[in-house]
Amino acid sequence: MKKFAAAFAASLITLSVAACATNPPVYPDPPPKKQADAKTQLESGRKY
Repeated sequence: MKKFAAAFAASLITLSVAACATNPPVYPDPPPKKQADAKTQLESGRKY
């Protein structure tokens, strides 16, 4: 029983370390914002 518990603990530690070592998912960049027209830029004071 002790051999089984030791093997189980060792495999559990190995799997947990392996799970932490994987790369996170890569998400694509968000699409660029549409350029506002001149009137909107003048009214809001911001350039989008």
